[in-house]
Parts: sequence; C-alpha cells; structure tokens
Amino acid sequence: MTHILHIDASARPGIAGTDNHGSHSRHLTYRFVSQWQSGRPQDTVTYRDIGQNPPSIINHDWIASAFTPEERLEPWMKEALAESDQLVDELVAADILVIGTPLYNFGMPAALKAWVDQVVRAGRTVEIDESNPTDPYIPKLNDRPRHAVILTARGGVNMSPGEEMAHMNHLETHLATALQFMGITRIHYVAIEGQEVGGEVLAASIANALHKIEALVDELQTAVGVAPIPVPA
Repeated sequence: MTHILHIDASARPGIAGTDNHGSHSRHLTYRFVSQWQSGRPQDTVTYRDIGQNPPSIINHDWIASAFTPEERLEPWMKEALAESDQLVDELVAADILVIGTPLYNFGMPAALKAWVDQVVRAGRTVEIDESNPTDPYIPKLNDRPRHAVILTARGGVNMSPGEEMAHMNHLETHLATALQFMGITRIHYVAIEGQEVGGEVLAASIANALHKIEALVDELQTAVGVAPIPVPA
C-alpha cells in the first residue's frame, strides 16, 4: 500500500467553487487525493490542516532540545519536541506528500513555514557530519522513494520558473530546497494562477490545473503499481 500525507496550508477553510471565498489550493489537493483514493482505495491518507491548526513556532526551548543528543534529553526537552516528533513521524511514514498552499506575499504562509521548521530536524530528517564543515548535511529521507506533490494557488500570473514574474514567487523554490535538504527529491508541481484577475484567465488556469492533476495521478498510480516512480526531469 501507498501512504499519503495530505497537508492544506490555506487560511481559507472552504474549497473554491463550493464555498464562498473558498481556497483554490484546497480544491487541488481535494481533487488529487479523491482521485487517488478512487483508483487505489487500499491506500491510506493522513490529513493535517495546518491552515486552520498551525504548528507551533519554534522557540528557545525547541532549539535547545533539538540540538541535544537523545540520550541527554530531559523531560521538559522531550515535551518541547513532542509536536515536532509527531509531525516528523507523519512525514517519515509518507510515500507521497501532498501539500496545498497559496502564495502569500511572495512566499509560503506562516503556518507552512512553521511546519517546515518543525520537520527539518537534525538527527530525524537530516544528519550533520561534523567532520565535513563545508557540506555537513546528510539527508535521511532518501532511504526509499518518496514523492512530493506541490499544489499551489497564486493571485498573479506568469509566475512559474522562467516567466516574467517568476522573481516574485519564492514559494516553490523554498519548499523544494527544504524537501531536497531532507532527501525528498521527486517533486511535482501544479499551480493555479490569476485569482486576482478572475474571469476567463482564472477559469482557464483552473481547468488546466485540474487536467494536470488527473494526468499526474494516473502517472504516479501506474508507476507505483509496476515499478519505482520515475524522477521528473
């Protein structure tokens, strides 16, 4: 069986097209996961709505605890890391990570950044080789093929890599850096653009994104059923 970790980061609780002021990124994740489960009902899903229930922001106690060897952790340190441990365990268990997120002010929402800070952990998702001061980081989540599906919604247009407004979009690149740092290198992207423009521009972008999701689900389900999923070019 394949296990999916489904994360929604939008501050909007509803789904676009169904609820007033609903979220386009939630629409995309809902479509991906529901189509996946329709084709592979035996697979399992863990859902975490960080848009409505944001992870804690890391603080001094977290930092002191995260960089203390496990055998020296005091009770208060274990408590400080309890939430992080749960979030890391969910990520480690996932074969496919599905993240739905809007682009807020050039980057990821604060809730998603808090999640990233909780799961990028020395000793859990990355090792540190102190003998190599130039490049000491060793990813731990490359022990088996894991995939990340990043489903985003942007108010503007022409913000994909290579396009004229790409310099204002740091969302996907930031996420990719964090995921690859931990060892998740098979990353797939689908985006909706034009929410602020609306009209035909937004409608066409939604239709295109839904078509890409349908094709991506088919591709990944075919691959997990017969062979390791190929790394995207």
